[in-house]
Amino acid sequence: MNRQGFVRWTGWVVAVSSVVIGTSAFVAAPHAQTTPAPEDVAAGFRIFRQKADCQACHGWAADGRKMESQMPDGANLRATKLDRAKLIQAVKCGIPGKAMPAFDKFAYTDGRCYGMKQADLAKLGTSMPDPAATLQAREIEQVADFLFAKVVGKGSLNHAACVEYWGSDVEVCKEFPN
Repeated sequence: MNRQGFVRWTGWVVAVSSVVIGTSAFVAAPHAQTTPAPEDVAAGFRIFRQKADCQACHGWAADGRKMESQMPDGANLRATKLDRAKLIQAVKCGIPGKAMPAFDKFAYTDGRCYGMKQADLAKLGTSMPDPAATLQAREIEQVADFLFAKVVGKGSLNHAACVEYWGSDVEVCKEFPN
């Protein structure tokens, strides 16, 4: 290849690379995760602990160490591989055949969850456990905001992480080494 051919070839490589990178950035932009507002994270934390009582199965730190011995074992959400959309779907729709309840009041009434209705669950010989409370779509989003801000991918707790999780050095953090 002579110099002129090389320059032309290099120009094509740069042009195609620019288009691919630019298109990738454009396509990825609508899916980019924005940092949730602190008030949404705080609301999600309250819903996790109180209204939805997620901690009963998943533990107060969402690490799978449940709070009540009678409750089913919840997943360790600190180690989950679910992305935001799949986590929201699991909260909204529950997991058929497992102990994870559906927090969407209409989850299996119209096919919105996994394309299934109550009759489909019955055909599978399963039913969904009742949630502590049903949640509105915005509340489910806030639970996801909390989980992705404070739990998912954060690893095991230590004292510093416990204090950061609770916002102060609460009694439960004393079980973790400094």
